[in-house]
Amino acid sequence: MNRLLLAALMLMTAGCASVSTLDAAKPGAPVVYSGTRLDLYVMQGGCCAKDRFGTEAPRYPALDLPGSALLDTLLLPLSVLTVLGVGFQASGGL
Repeated sequence: MNRLLLAALMLMTAGCASVSTLDAAKPGAPVVYSGTRLDLYVMQGGCCAKDRFGTEAPRYPALDLPGSALLDTLLLPLSVLTVLGVGFQASGGL
């Protein structure tokens, strides 16, 4: 049962707009609520998601919207700091 849940989670994350936009790191692309904005852009008939957000839109943006909104909300403090230009160095490991 745990493997099925993990597989479903991985499939959902692979198409998640939030993860895709953060991985794209396109200069000038929206950062705050980027995945949610991408989903809404596509649902409203936006034509050029790759040019605006740096990544392709998810196949089913209406299904992706709740998960992207949740992840974007969790990442909101980091995205606001990024927009404000606050840099931070994080390191770790063994």
